[in-house]
Amino acid sequence: MVTEDERRQLLAIARDAIAFSLGKLALPRTAPLAGSLAGPGGAFVTIRLHGELRGCIGYIESPMPLANVVAEVAVKSARQDPRFPPLSPDELEECTLEVSVLSPLRKVVDEKEIRIGVHGLLLESRGRRGLLLPQVAVENSWDVPEFLRNTCRKAGLHDGAWKDPGATLFLFTAEVASEEHAHT
Repeated sequence: MVTEDERRQLLAIARDAIAFSLGKLALPRTAPLAGSLAGPGGAFVTIRLHGELRGCIGYIESPMPLANVVAEVAVKSARQDPRFPPLSPDELEECTLEVSVLSPLRKVVDEKEIRIGVHGLLLESRGRRGLLLPQVAVENSWDVPEFLRNTCRKAGLHDGAWKDPGATLFLFTAEVASEEHAHT
């Protein structure tokens, strides 16, 4: 579990790491790592500019401390998401950040296990991977079949690829910290 204080810290770590990478901050603030921030974990950082996706990269799992993972993927989301040009220093001020801390993966045995708004999905098949965070299904008003189809598409596979021999489907949960919700 990530505490409310740790969620705030993770958002600050993400924003400071991006600001530092863009030359807007001389040195990121540092504090001794404790609690969930010091332990290993997977996380994604999502960047939105005026409500539109501007970057999202993460690690499903990592041996690094969670705080370091968040700093690293925040910079990658801002500067290396191949779907978008690198974030400019001026854009950072207009962005909102979201940090999703992932639970360990659990193999899906039956699609009835999948709960919209609770679970994210990871599909591995034929050397490809597709991952969608739990909030993506909610934001798009998808039901379970549509969530499965879009996870297949994210992996660059056909809509029913999750049922193919050799395909493995995992679910996970995510604890989400969002600047957008922090301001409301």
